[in-house]
Amino acid sequence: MPSGLVADLWYDVNYWFCMTGMTLGFSLRTEGMQYVPLHGPALLIANHQSFLDPVLVAVAARRRVGALARKTLFRNAAFGWLLRSLNAVPIDQEGIGIEGLRVAVQFLQKGRALIVFPEGERSADGQMHALKPGIHLLIKRARAPVVPVGIAGAFEAWPRWRPYPIPAPFFLPATKRCCAVSIGEALEASEMADLSREQCLAVLVAALQKVHDRAERLRRKEG
Repeated sequence: MPSGLVADLWYDVNYWFCMTGMTLGFSLRTEGMQYVPLHGPALLIANHQSFLDPVLVAVAARRRVGALARKTLFRNAAFGWLLRSLNAVPIDQEGIGIEGLRVAVQFLQKGRALIVFPEGERSADGQMHALKPGIHLLIKRARAPVVPVGIAGAFEAWPRWRPYPIPAPFFLPATKRCCAVSIGEALEASEMADLSREQCLAVLVAALQKVHDRAERLRRKEG
């Protein structure tokens, strides 16, 4: 496993590879990178549409980030090594269960940025669904800035029922599979932590819906 400067260089090489691939292959457009803190802990929460989402958010954030990933994705030794080398952290299940909460808090306490999908699983219809209550406990424990991230087009490009993605190259006419990511202003961790669970979830849903709608407007459109 690479470490130190080697790990940073390895991440950066993969970042530019993914940036190029997402831009050329899926007509990716992004906005709001200035809202991601350059240093210190940051909790990036996003709606969850497909397997492309962690890559899309990481590319848009312009910062080295980590993400929680199901342990089943690490079964293949080579792929598991790649995921770990890019700051993916294995957990037993999607979402923020007890293990995911512990791992996420430890990751953030090291001053790092972490991607979390509070819906807990990929959308079955492309729409945003109810958030798992564990995200409120994570916010209370981690006390890190909460950055809402909206993803659009990833469901059409790679819905959960399809075994592979279908690209939307930027040099061809736009299709519904063109992707976009919009990042919103960070929410104060202390203010969020002081809210009740119901209030916190309501604020998060509103923030995610807002950036999702902006991402929808941002992406290339057909016709």
